[in-house]
Amino acid sequence: MGRLIDTLKDLQILDDTLVYVIIGDNGASAEGTPNGTFNEMIVLNGLASIETPEFMAERIGKMGGPESYNHYSVAWAHAMDTPYQWTKQVASHWGGTRNGTIVHWPKGIKAKGEIRSQFCHVIDVAPTVLEVAGLPEPTIVNSVQQAPMEGVSMAYSFDDGKADERHDLQYFEMACNRGIYHKGWSAVTRHSTPWMMTAKLPALDDDVWELYDGSKDWTQARDLAKEMPEKLRELQRLWLIEATKYNVLPLDDRRIERFNSDLAGRPLLVKGNSQLLFSGMGRLSENSVLVMKNKSFSLTAEVEVPSKGAEGVIIHQGGAFGGMSLYAKGGKAKFAYNFFGLQTFTTEASQPIPAGKHQVRMEFAYDGGGLAKGGNVSLYYDGKKVGEGRVERTHPMMFSADETTDVGRDTATPVSSDYTRQTSVFNGKVNWVQIDLGKDTHDHFITPEDRLNLAMARQ
Repeated sequence: MGRLIDTLKDLQILDDTLVYVIIGDNGASAEGTPNGTFNEMIVLNGLASIETPEFMAERIGKMGGPESYNHYSVAWAHAMDTPYQWTKQVASHWGGTRNGTIVHWPKGIKAKGEIRSQFCHVIDVAPTVLEVAGLPEPTIVNSVQQAPMEGVSMAYSFDDGKADERHDLQYFEMACNRGIYHKGWSAVTRHSTPWMMTAKLPALDDDVWELYDGSKDWTQARDLAKEMPEKLRELQRLWLIEATKYNVLPLDDRRIERFNSDLAGRPLLVKGNSQLLFSGMGRLSENSVLVMKNKSFSLTAEVEVPSKGAEGVIIHQGGAFGGMSLYAKGGKAKFAYNFFGLQTFTTEASQPIPAGKHQVRMEFAYDGGGLAKGGNVSLYYDGKKVGEGRVERTHPMMFSADETTDVGRDTATPVSSDYTRQTSVFNGKVNWVQIDLGKDTHDHFITPEDRLNLAMARQ
């Protein structure tokens, strides 16, 4: 940020540049549970019970280091959201949404160092930029008609701190935590608690609504719901109207299930039971790759191995805090399944991959019987079995929020300690990798016709 500002100064355009500094993107995060967490992905997979106080105490010396993906406890989240109630994910209360913002534009704003109290929302930033730049709102982009912008330009308030508020109605909703702001008033209801990912939730109609007068109580400290039931009903009705208008309905209060598209029922970028990836593909999010959680699957790759033997990653997903990797080490194919950075299950082939062009295949036979179960691993070269092993337990929902899938290397934290980011690059060539879900080819080999049929099916 400093380098950017310095460059604007060097170009002598800083004073004529509209700069927004939004302090945070929402309230402080409370997914860390009352104990804190050593690996946030454990909580987001609904397995917080693993991290007992004893578990945390054993790892206290590793907190903040490269082996941890740690997160502060709920108490710290509440402290950082002072003076507001609640935290990130609780979109009803200001502690989950409200942030300080600095607007800097010396040549465009006459007022200096003043505070503005008109209600503004992040959706107002784009309309503001367009207005001050003298640009019309785009109605068509790349021949696609655009939905109208829903924000209100803030420019009217830049030089008039007493100007009447223009953005006077705004709904909020996340995980069915709901709120509505209207002309200083707010009605809110908290349906779910961020760190209680697997708790049984009440019926939506049983949620308790609160009412606050923002003109006198901007921290939402005094609930007026019982004193002013008519005002509360008015705002509840407004929330329902806005929610209908902006496609918030129907409400879905599932929590961790929404991380897994199989359980959530949402569409994926990829359809069907097979996906073909090629050399050089990388940084593919989990939602752009077939879901391989809670089921049997196979990874088949055509590789070209140099005479000195194979080394490096063929394909991986996830990273050091949860993921899986098919790779070569000491010439031999290996498959590693990393369970939240706590335990890694590794299967190694009994012999090296021969030099030249060959198919390397990994098959995972899921035990079944529910989520996060284990399964058996088999390794093949050109259809011939060369190794087998066992994965005792798996991730039910997701590996990571930011680690991805790469072909021919591991670009972020390594799934296995057998390699580093630098040594993960495959020393031969990975021509293609095919992912198949629950499919048994019997000969454990993919023919050119098989790949052609898959490619043509995607046309």
